[in-house]
Amino acid sequence: MKKLLVLSLLCSVCFLGMVHAQQLPPKDTVLKQMVTANKYFMDKWPDPGQDIVTDKIRPSNLWTRAAYYEGLMALYYLSKDTNYYQYAVDWGESHEWEPTYGNLMTRDGDHQACGQTYVELYLLDPKPERIAPIKQCIDYRVASPLKDDWSWIDAIQMAMPLYAKLGVVYNDTAYFRKMHDMYMFSKENHGDSGLYNKHEHLWWRDKDFDPPYETPGGKNCYWSRGNGWVIAALVRVLDVLPDTLEYNEEYITTFKEMSEALIKVQRTDGFWNSSLVDETDWGGKETSGTAFFVYGLAWGINNGLLDSATYMPHVIKGWNGMVNDALHPNGFLGYVQGTGKQPSDGQPLSYTKPANFEDYGLGAFLLAGSEVYLLAPEFATISGTDNKSIKKKRKGRS
Repeated sequence: MKKLLVLSLLCSVCFLGMVHAQQLPPKDTVLKQMVTANKYFMDKWPDPGQDIVTDKIRPSNLWTRAAYYEGLMALYYLSKDTNYYQYAVDWGESHEWEPTYGNLMTRDGDHQACGQTYVELYLLDPKPERIAPIKQCIDYRVASPLKDDWSWIDAIQMAMPLYAKLGVVYNDTAYFRKMHDMYMFSKENHGDSGLYNKHEHLWWRDKDFDPPYETPGGKNCYWSRGNGWVIAALVRVLDVLPDTLEYNEEYITTFKEMSEALIKVQRTDGFWNSSLVDETDWGGKETSGTAFFVYGLAWGINNGLLDSATYMPHVIKGWNGMVNDALHPNGFLGYVQGTGKQPSDGQPLSYTKPANFEDYGLGAFLLAGSEVYLLAPEFATISGTDNKSIKKKRKGRS
């Protein structure tokens, strides 16, 4: 009888553990996890205008840091901690609200990425200087007949949401048309026949990786973070565009296609590999791509574009994987792949190895957390999830 009782207790413990593993933590825990990760970074970088010194000196409004501030703003909207707002304002002011390197005529999406946060800060306090320089830069691109600016898929996230935000602020469809033209050129024209595989529904990073390029395992090379940039761009664009805009159908269709393709290649531990479809090509957990995918899938559920029953388990696995296996108690994030363009760059990854730039991985994590928070239960439960889809379309921030 005692053996049966012990066995019964063990089975109950195992069952509760399995149930717990299938749930998101409660909202206050998700927020605490985000705050912990962000505190580590802000403590490390008390001066937001400080140059970034690695192999050379770079200004702190380059694309890696711009991606962080996108996540910081998402955290600010949840927490309303004015320290986050001021940290972002100080960052913009330290660069006089200009594109990276101050080039007001740049075509480089990497140098325009900082403008996404500038526009959000303008919406919170509409001081003209916060938006004038980046508007001048993008107006220059809108007026140009060229549409081949985004020859690498990372640039879609760096720049496309900025065009969408400016179009909303100024109620000017010229921004929407221009961003759509450049997006479609990347999708259908760069490389041999576009950077999007219409059959496998994933993106090649640039023309160097479309066929006949293959991974060592003879498969297409789809870089995790590259595809993460694209799905994040689609989310950030759809989040602000008018519902009636004619281009929405294209973006929603591609978003759904990518989401369906991504859940098929998620690892059992919740992460995605650096090389999405070839686990022999630097297979192993990677945080930045994983965070962007969790962000996209969670946003899709929250906005009624993805079926909760199908996609929620993948969000849960992804978030819990990151907070259990990558997030340190002090807020450091492990398994973040360094800057590059392919699965082999910055390898090997580990729990303790810092990336050459830690900021974009944190930005992606905070964006993911901002959507996971909306799905998380109010309180911890032990009998399955009580999460419900929150169909809440957010048009801009104010």
